[in-house]
Amino acid sequence: MFGKVLVANRGEIAVRIIRALREMKIQSVAVYSEADRGSLHVRMADEACAIGPAPSSESYLRGDKILDAARKHNAEAIHPGYGFLSENAQFAAACEAAGIVFIGPPASAIARMGSKTSARQLAQAAGTPIPPGTEEPVADAVEAARTAAAIGYPVMLKAAAGGGGKGMRRVDDPQDLEAAFRDASSEAERAFKDGAVYIEKFITQPRHVEIQVLGDAYGHMICLGERECSLQRRHQKVIEEAPSPFVAQHEGLREKMGAAAVAAAKAAGYTNAGTVEFLVDANANFYFLEMNTRLQVEHPVTELISGLDLVHWQLRIAAGERLTIAQEEVSFRGWAMECRLYAEDPDNGYLPSPGEITALALPAGPGIRLDSGVYAGWRVPFEYDPLLIKLAAWASSRHAVIARLQRALEETRIGGIKHNVEFFLDILSDEAFQRGELHTGFLDEWQRRREVRRAAPSAIVEAVLKQAAVKPARRDTRVSHWKGGASWISTA
Repeated sequence: MFGKVLVANRGEIAVRIIRALREMKIQSVAVYSEADRGSLHVRMADEACAIGPAPSSESYLRGDKILDAARKHNAEAIHPGYGFLSENAQFAAACEAAGIVFIGPPASAIARMGSKTSARQLAQAAGTPIPPGTEEPVADAVEAARTAAAIGYPVMLKAAAGGGGKGMRRVDDPQDLEAAFRDASSEAERAFKDGAVYIEKFITQPRHVEIQVLGDAYGHMICLGERECSLQRRHQKVIEEAPSPFVAQHEGLREKMGAAAVAAAKAAGYTNAGTVEFLVDANANFYFLEMNTRLQVEHPVTELISGLDLVHWQLRIAAGERLTIAQEEVSFRGWAMECRLYAEDPDNGYLPSPGEITALALPAGPGIRLDSGVYAGWRVPFEYDPLLIKLAAWASSRHAVIARLQRALEETRIGGIKHNVEFFLDILSDEAFQRGELHTGFLDEWQRRREVRRAAPSAIVEAVLKQAAVKPARRDTRVSHWKGGASWISTA
């Protein structure tokens, strides 16, 4: 096993990895930008190394600086977490060339699955279903229009080199295709330095379901069930759960999707932890979407229902150990659900809300897991993704886990910045969500319903007051400290 590992990331995922290293008696090295000098992951690590100014392009995305830090601190391996350099095949290859272990798949597997068109070809060759679409990027808007007409509208334009919703456009009308192609290609060029775009048939109201895979360097690979990730905003996941309420209702679907995921991963020569993502239609047909060649943000829900520690296994596999778990030994217990708590303003277009966290009270109790990278007094920087905390809950059933997560959110207090705690409470209380009627467009529909509910009472009141020619009184917006509890009473 490694004696020392450098964590090439920041925030909650860096803290989570450092905790795993401490449990395995491995020394940790944190890297940080100037903006993150006082961050929690820097405080927790055994050693820390500054790697540059605040912009990620000058710090966390500088593979040369990270390798220099690893050499300086005698780290034998680098864990990239997610984001930044975690799916950068060139960085993984540079680690291999430097004699430093990259804790993840080999550079060749990252490259094969990093190109969305290449990944589609591999998946199809492995017998994994794919949506109708092009096997190569389209040359221009003219070819895109011809291809879309053959496939049939609606279609999706997607960046060949990307993910995370960048370089992606839905097109319902042929008249909109040229502009959408131009916008998708331009965004892909900015995000990935590659403007290549391919076309895929759009599946109406699909579910986004992903399969966690884990494999060693000796050819043994298993799947660890599915995660339901259909609740998305701008193609970014918001709430994740395991198992999927849809898959759980269809006998044999989990096994079929798991076998397809393992086949696709093996075709790429994959090792370590990874995730194969699928779109699932209303008839339980599933189609390969992409493979994330890294640890997922939402991995805690899989850990909660499987009892396995994915980061521990990442380290063990990267160190050359065999995966000792057989597929038939994998079992699941209960239900898990995760909310991503962001420093953002849901009532102002979800704009980031950087600033100092003046107060912080976090939930606890049975079945609650917190993956946090913040503390009271810390200033949320504006240079990075504003994810603060991943709040996850486990319970015996989906109904019970929703109730537990609601309770945990009601206990959460974050002062000094805008955040999305109330946003999640509203979603969890939605009847359609509680019934598990999910799809990738759910949040857009829910937002429209929410706006109608909010507008209706005030509109009725204004109409009544106008008719009675009465001026409305100023509304008292003060609330008690504990949601649903008694107000504080002064005895002075």
